[in-house]
Amino acid sequence: MTQDNVVKTAASVGILMLETRFPRILGDIGNPQTWPFPVHYRMVRGATVDKVVCDDPRSLTKAFIKAGRELVQMGCAGITTSCGFLSLIQDEVKEALGVPVATSSLMQVPMVQRLLPKGRRVGILTISANTLTPVHLVAAGVHPQTPVVGTESGRYFSQAILSDTPDLDIAACRLDLIGAAQTLIHSCPDVGAIVLECTNMAPYAHDIHIATGLPVYSIYNFVSWFQSGLSPRIF
Repeated sequence: MTQDNVVKTAASVGILMLETRFPRILGDIGNPQTWPFPVHYRMVRGATVDKVVCDDPRSLTKAFIKAGRELVQMGCAGITTSCGFLSLIQDEVKEALGVPVATSSLMQVPMVQRLLPKGRRVGILTISANTLTPVHLVAAGVHPQTPVVGTESGRYFSQAILSDTPDLDIAACRLDLIGAAQTLIHSCPDVGAIVLECTNMAPYAHDIHIATGLPVYSIYNFVSWFQSGLSPRIF
């Protein structure tokens, strides 16, 4: 068996990536060193951040299905994506691929809500509150009145990711995420946990937790849980 074949057998999760050029730092879904297990990647041609976040990603459904089929053919037992806005194509992709599919970090919200005591609710941080609609939330099984705060009013993070800059100021991103989280809990004091819609926010989850004192759930949590079912640990 070749080394390449070993990798294909070991990788349970296939990740459908947007077509981007910004750095994939440690903690980002697109950095293979983020994961304590092997993963496979497939870039979806034409699926830019602008088209997925600021437009309607449903126009790209066929392209995501095509790339997803390639990952399934390589041996991936489950498929995820690199943008929470892709909740809109969850149903179409899972039916087409015939394997478990987790398109969006937002799909965690109902489960996290069940964990919280009475009087507390989940809050969402997103890269673009202006374009994250109730339709996106409902597609992920999220109550449409769930509080949402975006990072658009920050100085750097949203602008850098949405414009797909080739460089990334990590310290500036961190400050924007902390600022948005603080805005969320100040505007909604009943928030008891935070879910990060954007997969590029995962590297800052710990910083948000320290700043707010709240549990923070990201695509890292979601895919780690997802993979643990696709390939259960041997005890």
